[in-house]
Amino acid sequence: MNGLMVGEPCLVVFDCDGTLVDAQAGIIQAIHEAFAAAGLPAPGAEAIRRGVGLSLEVAIRRLAPEAGPDLVLRLADLYREAFVALRQRPEYTEPLYPGAREALDQLNAWGVVLGVATGKGRRGLGLSLERHGLVDRFTVLQTADDAAGKPAPDMLINAMAETGIGRERTLMIGDTTFDMLMAQAARVAAVGVSWGYHAPGELIAAGAARVLDRFADLPPHVAALFALEG
Repeated sequence: MNGLMVGEPCLVVFDCDGTLVDAQAGIIQAIHEAFAAAGLPAPGAEAIRRGVGLSLEVAIRRLAPEAGPDLVLRLADLYREAFVALRQRPEYTEPLYPGAREALDQLNAWGVVLGVATGKGRRGLGLSLERHGLVDRFTVLQTADDAAGKPAPDMLINAMAETGIGRERTLMIGDTTFDMLMAQAARVAAVGVSWGYHAPGELIAAGAARVLDRFADLPPHVAALFALEG
């Protein structure tokens, strides 16, 4: 399968947190620090994980439903400050999930166009990709700074427009129902991953064609889906 090449271009778009990188420890810590700085009780870890993938302000409104608009914006700013400081600590880690780099390299070698659609801001995504040396793997980056957040279809629609690749040749990879619902709204195929923040059954119910248990299973799925030829 190593010699496969793409004829008609195809686009595979990845979520970031929970799909490519395991950032949950940092996200939870930064949320806790933001809420503490605002004098609010810290949300539980599971509640925080359930909102990963949404744009920051939307995720915070879910965690603090009684907060007014000004407090939501303040909490978002405090979170960003906390995460920037956290990333500068020498002990900070945000590991790639096992097999992620190898799967990206394989898809790149086949000529598959790769993208990211994430609830992170552009700065945060850039820092994460730079940390792992992955900036050059992706042709298109869509963030919460560029378009309406998940599950709105805008980031996928923008990615397709930017690359000139149609929905029938586009695939979304993600770990949350927000990713699957975004794909459904954009009318593109979606595959879930089991190592992220929402359960496999939830992903299937939200529209995933299948849920992968290993990154190694992704390249063969892409090859079969898009009929890549040797």
